[in-house]
Amino acid sequence: MKRHLLTIGGGFAGIVLTVVLLLTGASAIQGRQSAATPDFALETPDMADLPDLGGEAIGADDGQAPINTTDDSSGTIVPQEKSVRDIVPEQFGLPEEVIAQPLERVEPRVPLSQTVARPEPVPTVLRHPVALSAGLIQFGEQRLQLDGILPQKADRVCGEAGRTWPCGVIARTALRNFIRARALLCNVPKNGWQGTLTTTCRLNNADPAAWLAERGWAEVPEGSPLADKVEAARKARLGFFGNDPRTVDTTAVPLDQTAAPGNAETDIDLTDQGL
Repeated sequence: MKRHLLTIGGGFAGIVLTVVLLLTGASAIQGRQSAATPDFALETPDMADLPDLGGEAIGADDGQAPINTTDDSSGTIVPQEKSVRDIVPEQFGLPEEVIAQPLERVEPRVPLSQTVARPEPVPTVLRHPVALSAGLIQFGEQRLQLDGILPQKADRVCGEAGRTWPCGVIARTALRNFIRARALLCNVPKNGWQGTLTTTCRLNNADPAAWLAERGWAEVPEGSPLADKVEAARKARLGFFGNDPRTVDTTAVPLDQTAAPGNAETDIDLTDQGL
């Protein structure tokens, strides 16, 4: 038991001795640093003690205007005005001597690159046409808009409120019946085209665009050669400018006016007709 107490007591004594040694060493080091670094004050020079540089300032060669300062009797620094070096070139602001002179037209410069001429369209037979709307025809993956008429939509609706009719679908059906899957002869680029091409076509000896304009299934832009045909169709109330062509007037005839054999009101002698 005494041996255990001695061991524990010796351990505590060693710890205390170590702490004392560390504190003593730290105090000695701080004393040496204080003795090696004396205190000194930073002095700021007075402006009056600066030598006179003869009116030259640092940075005068870099294009900036030098600014000199002087010390007056009150000790306040007063900037001195110096002229700024002019860096504006002559006639930069277009003085009257320049703008007052008459202008002279010169020859245009030579273009940097030669203009690439667009290939002229050539008549080409296009097969398997499908009318997408009145004037828009598709050939496989390519689309063609008939020249001279405005593009139309297949979902166009005509008529007044309450009496509308799908004129866009009927116009498309009319063009499909006219083409009947026959080949068209159209003026297209030699190597084909991308997107929707606007050009003229022929179907035998007929012009599909003129055929649509005559029947009122087209509208034309300003200056179109088909404007007269569209105006005539408008006055005749055909196509887009008329009523639903599917409507048929089937007014019933009154029974008392129906002609019948032996009716005295008909004034027709059936025996004279050989009936």
